[in-house]
Amino acid sequence: MTQSLINIDGHVLAAIDPSMYSASVAGHAAWAATRLGVDLELLHVIKRDPGIAPPDLSGNLSMDTTQALLGELAALDEQRAKLAQAHGRELLQQLQADVLAKAGVTATLTQRHGVLVDALLEIEQDTRLIVIGKRGEHADFAKGHLGSNLERVVRAVHRPVLVAAREFRPIRRFLVAFDGSATTRTCIEMICASPLLRDVECHVLMVGEDTTGHREALAWAQSQLSHAGFAPTMHLLQGSADAVIAKQVDALQADLLVMGAYGHSRIRTMILGSTTTQLLRTCQIPVLLLR
Repeated sequence: MTQSLINIDGHVLAAIDPSMYSASVAGHAAWAATRLGVDLELLHVIKRDPGIAPPDLSGNLSMDTTQALLGELAALDEQRAKLAQAHGRELLQQLQADVLAKAGVTATLTQRHGVLVDALLEIEQDTRLIVIGKRGEHADFAKGHLGSNLERVVRAVHRPVLVAAREFRPIRRFLVAFDGSATTRTCIEMICASPLLRDVECHVLMVGEDTTGHREALAWAQSQLSHAGFAPTMHLLQGSADAVIAKQVDALQADLLVMGAYGHSRIRTMILGSTTTQLLRTCQIPVLLLR
């Protein structure tokens, strides 16, 4: 197993927003930073609020009145931006105190204006793992929609992404979704090369027919993991992949689901209709996407 499979430099980056996922994102990120022995950064990106659309002032208003109204609108925008910045800073400081008290991790704080994906792409070279919530503050929980930031991040970045569940709980048992493909073989190799999940109970699940090829693929995965110090339990079950994986997550009481993320040529399919998307929507546990 070669360390070149993983980025051994950089820190854990937690993407924070004012949603109910913020504490969980910080908790998962602190756990990962501790396991990896790297620094933790809490990042809050303030997207410019379009606010109320400016009125059409091209009518019969005088020039002085128009300028006065435009000035008031600009002042309101500035005040709204200052409030968002103050709120974000307060949130970051609260989470910083939480991870220090609960995990003993000292986090650095960063606040930027712009778009989250752009910010992550600018700094991902110095990032080992990105942690983000499944949904943001405006997500539709009733319909099970994924957050728009999550979809954009998974499409764009080149680092592993840990998608936090709504609440943090200790990671004692993880399940790897494995199908024998090159993508999921790389996923196995990355698990072996990283200290993130070392000494955590390991299960590997393949969904498919009981064939010689599938048995050989599972034997390869078992050999790789065992050689790296894991004691994996292998599972080969038939059925619909998303349904079987979700059922096994519950049956095993897994705390983390690990899956391979596809390359950029297939990322749109992954997000819009694949097993990965379905599991991200329905699983109540965090999902680690490796690429």
